[in-house]
Amino acid sequence: MTPPQAVLARRLRTQARACAELGSPLYAELMGRAAADVEARGPVFDVLAGHENDPGEDAIALRLFAGLHRLALEGGAPAVAAHLPSTGGDADADAAWPAVLDAVRDAAPRLRAGLNSPPQTNEVGRSAALLVGFHTVASETARPLRLLEVGTSAGLNLRWDHYCFDVGATPVGDIRSPVRFPASWFEGTWSLPRAVAVAQRRGCDAAPIDPSREDDRLRLLSYVWPDQRARFERLAGALEVARRVAVVVDAADACDWLDARLSEPVDGVATVVFHSIFVQYLTAAGRSRLLATIEAAGRRARQGAPLAWLRMEPGGARHAEVRLTMWPGGRERVLATAGFHGQPVRWLS
Repeated sequence: MTPPQAVLARRLRTQARACAELGSPLYAELMGRAAADVEARGPVFDVLAGHENDPGEDAIALRLFAGLHRLALEGGAPAVAAHLPSTGGDADADAAWPAVLDAVRDAAPRLRAGLNSPPQTNEVGRSAALLVGFHTVASETARPLRLLEVGTSAGLNLRWDHYCFDVGATPVGDIRSPVRFPASWFEGTWSLPRAVAVAQRRGCDAAPIDPSREDDRLRLLSYVWPDQRARFERLAGALEVARRVAVVVDAADACDWLDARLSEPVDGVATVVFHSIFVQYLTAAGRSRLLATIEAAGRRARQGAPLAWLRMEPGGARHAEVRLTMWPGGRERVLATAGFHGQPVRWLS
């Protein structure tokens, strides 16, 4: 039997490699050192022990480091905060590591408790990838959109039209928005001439985040990798938008929720079911049921009540694909590729 410290160290190193590939060298270094500490049965092992049999999708490494990040954001670990760019720190991993170990020792009960809460992210950058899908549906149906998002967290991507995208000849969205995606995000030739009207926006999540609650806001911010300042500031801007743009997010199982929402076609709008980096958190049975639920609703769709299924999900080890299926007809297309956090987005038209 593999010793628990070996299992936990492997989880930390796997996440460290992902952080390195996705632009967080600080977390990559700190998680690598945490793995070595686990192998030595140090303070990090003391916190993680007992979680070696947790499924990989529980992302134990991210849960641990989100707990540390939150301590820094709240002012409870000033020595750690001094080295996290999200709190004005210097991104010096060598200097940060002793402070991280001290925080792990001092806050061990709280960090252990945090391991039982699922990761909560609401990556606003994925709105830039989904943008082409929303515009395609609006253009091809000439109808306002009825947006239904599963795995929506705080519903920040349901508010995508309240962000500004510097794409094509003129900006798209709200030019006064605190969330702005510069032209450097977008590759290829872009032309999004049609204004998009949103008739309804609603989402569901197994454990929704309420962006009006400070505790929930901190939980979301804590899961952003602290040396990715642009992501952190984008999320802070999206939380500001959420204060003034109301969205209903239901606490519900995704398939049960879609069954109810899609039971009858809705005339006069184009219903868009969408999700981003969501399917990996479902069981195999859950994935099968999601597909069956959407396809059954697609068979009920009609010209006056079209249905679109828009998703941004992994298309390989290093990128995501933006796929769109529309009914009536059931035509499926890959519209764009994107990074897992959004950038860069390449429209394939």
